[in-house]
Amino acid sequence: MSQNARLDEEQATQRRASLLGMDYFDTSRTATKQLFGNFLSVPEMYQLKVVPLVADQSNVLFGITTTTSQQTMQDLRQRFSDQRVTYAIISGTGFKDYMTLYDPPKQITYQDVNLSEGSNGQSLIDRISATLDQVRPDDILAYLVKQAYRLKASDIHLENRSKDVRVRFRVDGVLHPIAFLRKEKYQHLLSSIAVAANVSTSASDAQDGHINKNYQMATGENVTVNLRVETIPAAYGQDVVMRLFNIRMELMKLENLGLSENERKVVDEIISHPTGMVLIVGPTGSGKTTTLYSLINTLNSDERKILTLEDPIEYYMEGVVQIPVGGNTNPAAFAEKLKAILRFDPDVVMIGEIRDQDTAKTALQAALTGQLVLSSFHASSAAAALTRLVDYVGINPLFASAIHLIMAQRLVRRLDDSTKISYQPDEALRAEIKRVIDSLPPTMERPDTSSITLYQPGRSDANPFGYRGQIAIREQLRMSDGVRKVLRLPQGDITTPALEQQAVNDGMMTMIQDGVLKALQGITSIEEVYRVVG
Repeated sequence: MSQNARLDEEQATQRRASLLGMDYFDTSRTATKQLFGNFLSVPEMYQLKVVPLVADQSNVLFGITTTTSQQTMQDLRQRFSDQRVTYAIISGTGFKDYMTLYDPPKQITYQDVNLSEGSNGQSLIDRISATLDQVRPDDILAYLVKQAYRLKASDIHLENRSKDVRVRFRVDGVLHPIAFLRKEKYQHLLSSIAVAANVSTSASDAQDGHINKNYQMATGENVTVNLRVETIPAAYGQDVVMRLFNIRMELMKLENLGLSENERKVVDEIISHPTGMVLIVGPTGSGKTTTLYSLINTLNSDERKILTLEDPIEYYMEGVVQIPVGGNTNPAAFAEKLKAILRFDPDVVMIGEIRDQDTAKTALQAALTGQLVLSSFHASSAAAALTRLVDYVGINPLFASAIHLIMAQRLVRRLDDSTKISYQPDEALRAEIKRVIDSLPPTMERPDTSSITLYQPGRSDANPFGYRGQIAIREQLRMSDGVRKVLRLPQGDITTPALEQQAVNDGMMTMIQDGVLKALQGITSIEEVYRVVG
């Protein structure tokens, strides 16, 4: 804290003491602070917000804060009835300074988290758990975020169990245990997270919040924490999932999305149009937001006005008007907000996610009447997304004309080229791969399936799991004449399989087909493709 800030705090504390009719004690002017540890234990000082400042055989002066209760003051007078007990208000920083002397920080050596299996991995988990049990809640959060950034994790999961709380990182789409916390320690951590994210520790429903602040650990290290926080009451307590916002905006470009030449050509052609809708489809954690931001980054120029509706704003972009939408906003209010921003004459509108019928209709109307609309949507495939939209808005030829592209995607782990091992599949797997290849769009060139080589992850001390990073597998459904024809059928006859088959006939490669081709190229394993896509 700067000298001026400390002076301001002391002056404010003095005014508060005067209003309360109490004495004030300026701890910043006490060069040598004497300790009197025989009056209260360290836990009592923390709990009661009381610290002994001056004492002799007959007198004791306790420093209290503005949060110390009257009951505490009465109890201490009764407890030390043989002495004359007086009180003086001290600043919050003054209290912390004294507690640092009464309870000096332990010398903590933090170990880096490494993802490993077997007894070595368990031993590291035990050591990390023991370290976290000794440090402050804020230090636990800062350490976890620092390690998650280092491992390129996407999420931190805090999960209550019957006797403890498990901490896991999601790295390359897979969860790995990192540490275990005592229930009591977790409650302190949960309180710290709740205050920073503006959520409640006792809510009976799911909540979401956001933490964006700098933490200084006891080691003196500064850690910037930027997290989306989701909480939910579970059987053994309130669980937390924290999504890391750890991607630099300058890296969000279409060329970094791993699009094939044909996929990039489709995207460039679609977003060159001034109107229409582009939907990015997939489950949570499939990279939809990264794809949306990369599209916005590509379109961002002085000639375009771009507006976004987001819940929350995950990455801030210069030149783009980003509008946060609170998590408690009801669907009708969200749709009204979308209608309002359309009156600001945008060229491009990004909607973080379409979640309801009113928003879907308003977005489709905007795509018809002069805007390029980009959004994400939860669905298992591009055809499934189109089926859900039909359920939302009914059969409407104009809406079908508004949708230009639905791009579904999932993330699979990329094989580590330095350790991957080639093998020949058995007959059953060979037949399955041949079936997928034979179902490719008629216009696509098919690889030779007479001799198939696949790859599986190898192992090394540096990489015991055999994967390194992730890559997207995709499908791009364009609004072809054949798809429009299916959409003119009676609503009960518009099914996901019928739409998907028609899209394939018109040239769409499905995610499973894209995944199998990437497995044949040695980019990923066939097991990983089926794990993610099914």
